Amino acid sequence: MEKYQQKTIKHEISCVGIGLHTGNKISMTLKPAEPNTGIVFHRTDIAGQNAYIPAHHDYVVDTRMCTCIGNKNGVKIATIEHLMAAIHAMGINNLLIDINGPETPVMDGSSAPFVFLLECAGIKIQNAPLKAIRILKPVTVKDGDKEVSLRPARKGLKMNFSIDFPTPVIGHQEAKLDLTSANFKNMFSRARTFGFLQDIEMLRSIGLARGGSLDNAILVNDNVIMNKDGLRYSNEFVRHKMLDAVGDLFMSGYPLIAEFTGKRSGHTDTNALLTALFSDQSNYEIVDQATYYASLDEEEAMQEDEDLKQLVCA
Repeated sequence: MEKYQQKTIKHEISCVGIGLHTGNKISMTLKPAEPNTGIVFHRTDIAGQNAYIPAHHDYVVDTRMCTCIGNKNGVKIATIEHLMAAIHAMGINNLLIDINGPETPVMDGSSAPFVFLLECAGIKIQNAPLKAIRILKPVTVKDGDKEVSLRPARKGLKMNFSIDFPTPVIGHQEAKLDLTSANFKNMFSRARTFGFLQDIEMLRSIGLARGGSLDNAILVNDNVIMNKDGLRYSNEFVRHKMLDAVGDLFMSGYPLIAEFTGKRSGHTDTNALLTALFSDQSNYEIVDQATYYASLDEEEAMQEDEDLKQLVCA
């Protein structure tokens, strides 16, 4: 079945935008890639083969306010999570991303522009089986009041997220997501990154948020949303945190068959969760999705037959 085959894009497509943290103007081109390539970033402003970085949790070098990957040669690309979320949700497995700077463009602070780019480029089914990581036992990472976990699930990736902020305009928020392209696009892709006015000066002093503006982030001042058009969703803050987690979980290199829960967590916690997951091979198995779901369908059909027999006998 086509849905259990690997996918790339049909045509390359480009965009230009500002880096959220650097403030630099950045050009980026998404290109089709061969089966089993994975998602690979390429710094076109750096000559030679040392400018390629796989989007994999082993290559994460910084998680302050974003996910930043780097290779052994010191080449880095930051703020990849919104793009990775779109790639993950749209079911793309193989992609080469040319970029002429150290950060992806932030666009409007959400994943929606990247979903649009991928849709415009078109999706190409590849002649290679799609594999997934199936979680076999619970894996949990805690850090103070932050907690992330992966638990076994029969089908797909189910996600739960909750946040708590003392600012009343945010407060406690919860969201759930069964990850499909439609669910992500319609309910989560437009959720924007957010920040607090009192933190801006500090962040910029350490080289962060220099490209942030009301055009690409929600800005909170005390208990006031400073963006004139307000929020896109009543719980946009937790939806964006979920969006980040969708991107960061794809740093596993595969789709997941699992249930994810995040509580007050961020990039650092999700990356630590993947490290914990891969530290013990008994935590997971890599399955061929077509084979796995065929066996699951057969098992469910047999159970339905058994339930029907019991009903008739009763």
